[in-house]
Amino acid sequence: MTDVDTGGGQPRRRGQGELEAQVLATLCRAPGPATAAWVQERLDGRVAYTTVMTILTRLQAKGAVERRREGRSFRWTPTSDEAGLAALRMRRVLDGESDREAVLASFLTGLTPGDERLLRDLLAQAADEPEA
Repeated sequence: MTDVDTGGGQPRRRGQGELEAQVLATLCRAPGPATAAWVQERLDGRVAYTTVMTILTRLQAKGAVERRREGRSFRWTPTSDEAGLAALRMRRVLDGESDREAVLASFLTGLTPGDERLLRDLLAQAADEPEA
């Protein structure tokens, strides 16, 4: 993890996935395919170019971005937004567990009533959609 200056002189550690989310959000704001240098500039130089490249490569491995060679560099395009990236992480965690039912049951019992209602509504909508 990388330290972040909080303005009080005390750097704090970035949360897991925080930098990925920042890089992806920045890339999503691009008017089209963007270079790693473009992303780094929009992060106000707070992140090294090599770190941006590493994050973009990790996002590509997760299916959240695509890259296309252009000359000697790459142009990156998001295939997912921040919500999609979070969903990918959640699926990866779920896929890594042997008892999916127990994991999902535990997840559901931890939801707030509002989130539970939202999840029920989303499941109902998904059930009503015709299969492609």
